[in-house]
Amino acid sequence: MNERFESSMTTEPLRSVNATGYDEDQIQVLEGMEAVRRRPGMYIGPTDVNGLHTMVREVVDNSVDEVMAGRATTVEVTIHEDGSVTVADDGYGIPTGPHPKLGVSTLQVVMTVLHAGGKFDNKSYKVSSGLHGVGVSAVNALSAYMRVDVHNARDGMHYYQEYRCGVPQCEVQKVGPTTRRGTITRFLPDTTIIQTLDYNFKTLAQRFREMAYLNKGLRFKFVDERDGNEINFYFEGGIRSYVRHLNKDKNVLHKHPFYVERTIDEVMVEVALQYTESFDTDSVYAFANGINNTDGGAHVAGFRSALTRVINAYARSKGFLKENEGNLTGDDVREGLTAVISVKLRDPQFSSQTKEKLVSPSATGAVNTVFGDAFSAWLEENPQEARRIVEKCISAARTRIAVQKVRETARKSAMEGFSLPGKLADCSDTNPARTELFIVEGDSAGGSAKQGRDRRYQAILPLRGKILNVEKSRLDKMLSNNEVKALITAIGAGVGDQFDPSKLRYHRIILMCDADVDGSHIRTLLLTFFFRYMRQIITNGHLYLAQPPLYRIVHGKTEKYVFTDTERDQYLATLSSAERNKAVVTRYKGLGEMNAAQLWETTMNPLNRLLLQVTLEDAQQADETFTMLMGDLVPPRKRFIQTHALEVRNLDI
Repeated sequence: MNERFESSMTTEPLRSVNATGYDEDQIQVLEGMEAVRRRPGMYIGPTDVNGLHTMVREVVDNSVDEVMAGRATTVEVTIHEDGSVTVADDGYGIPTGPHPKLGVSTLQVVMTVLHAGGKFDNKSYKVSSGLHGVGVSAVNALSAYMRVDVHNARDGMHYYQEYRCGVPQCEVQKVGPTTRRGTITRFLPDTTIIQTLDYNFKTLAQRFREMAYLNKGLRFKFVDERDGNEINFYFEGGIRSYVRHLNKDKNVLHKHPFYVERTIDEVMVEVALQYTESFDTDSVYAFANGINNTDGGAHVAGFRSALTRVINAYARSKGFLKENEGNLTGDDVREGLTAVISVKLRDPQFSSQTKEKLVSPSATGAVNTVFGDAFSAWLEENPQEARRIVEKCISAARTRIAVQKVRETARKSAMEGFSLPGKLADCSDTNPARTELFIVEGDSAGGSAKQGRDRRYQAILPLRGKILNVEKSRLDKMLSNNEVKALITAIGAGVGDQFDPSKLRYHRIILMCDADVDGSHIRTLLLTFFFRYMRQIITNGHLYLAQPPLYRIVHGKTEKYVFTDTERDQYLATLSSAERNKAVVTRYKGLGEMNAAQLWETTMNPLNRLLLQVTLEDAQQADETFTMLMGDLVPPRKRFIQTHALEVRNLDI
């Protein structure tokens, strides 16, 4: 064994390293602004519109840090017609004196040196959203032009400096005395690096609204000079106002949200919550130093532990739970709950650079103690509201037990061989990555789809009529609905908190509904179901909308399918007058009007069909929209209809 090994090592001579083209000359050292420009993704993520928005937020975060430090009350953001952005605040202003180590103006150091800033010594900023000192300097490096004006509260003087691609174009200039204070930053992203200057006003406004909620008393002004849009945020109630906003289209169990604010062990804790009549598991929005932690973390763990403990203790002490009854679970006490948790602490620790999850251990104990003590006292002081909350939790527990019985029955049925619904026309391929399920409206269209499909990889599940509106129904009622049960069973991955994406039977789930009002309603009901009980199907990119054609145009022996009124008009315009006069404009109102061959050719054939993938860019906004359109309250839905009535197209009445 050893002899054979030694022989193999001496069979061929060693090759020169230079033969591979890799030697000392290929080792590059990138420093400062050059590194940011060469590798922008390391600092702002993708260079599309998301990176563009990140640049805006990095500059805005510096101004909000001044607010959290108690030195500012106002932040103004303006998008200019040329694509540049101005961010202004009324804080102390970036220091402009000589830096003690580098010898140049501190303003220049902050704007051009990575990992430079006032966030490291825990003196200038006790809490901050930007912790690495690369935010504003990275934005400077990725900007074709930047100018920073400082109205210095320390000496009452106005200074400025200009940059191109992060390089100073002059020394810091002293303009003269000033009566205002704060920092004004205007920057134009470099379009040789950033792919677009098409800012999304709504997306940015949502982030700025959050900032205003999280810093009560902050005045936030956002102006878009491209179209004249302007919006102002000011919430004296802070996160209490945030909870009211989230529940504006829901029936609430108590009019005034619970709220507590207290600092313990150098962790400032704020919690606001309000229970609603909805059947959703909790909507909890968590923030650390103003950063939205979409995956929760330590502060959410402390909150949930305290919530379950306090409600169980109260329910037992008041006799709502008997001695022989088990405790309420975390899911029971969180049904219908809307809560906002905000912690501010020094040196927060996150699970990753993107900061979706807070892992600072101190946050768990601080939130558990502060919230637990305050909520326990609130329940004692508000017995009527407390009773409604506990009764809601107990009702959720009874539903949970009923659902367990339904699931147990379903498991027994599966073992007896009745797992798949009889109306499902399954495909022969058993590899989920290659298969797709068409959820079809009506038996007529279902029959055409079954005849026209490719049986190898396309499964068809026809649904009769409109499925249950799950926004208004508890899980136990939903699981007793035949159409919903057929849908859950066909997909095969469970439902709600039992959903397991690894058990999906199809990786493309396609909603195929009629192109009329009823079809749109059925599609909305299905989307509501997937959003509430199988959200991972959406977030993992498995849900699609089929786009059947609206028109079939026939002239002579030529047949053309088009999907929109505009496409129809454009096609007719290409015909001669004689052809146009002889052409027939058939408007499909239902999939059942197509035979199997037409349905395959226009809507199911991967070579010809048009699919829209359902994505989830803003979970909070989607949640609010589903609640408004599908929930119990009529006035919000009526306002929406009145507001958007003139935008309706292709209305069949």
